[in-house]
Amino acid sequence: MAQINLRVDDEVKKNAEGVFDEIGISLSAAINIYLKKVARDRRIPFELTADPFYSEGNIKYLEQKFQAYKDNKLNLLEKELIDYED
Repeated sequence: MAQINLRVDDEVKKNAEGVFDEIGISLSAAINIYLKKVARDRRIPFELTADPFYSEGNIKYLEQKFQAYKDNKLNLLEKELIDYED
């Protein structure tokens, strides 16, 4: 049987072990289940995405807007509040 050594954040490991204890399986069994599913389905069994909010271009845009705000050069539009309770 193969052995895999990996590093995981202590808190992540502790929290995951707590969940697996509640389910009634060991961390090792859970990792084996995950690897078997990856091998069987030939894909990661959940969606991986990057949050576009944190993209380099968006961060630069937000930094520019914030600087313009601090420099009092940002034109803010005031919107009239509408009372929909009538």
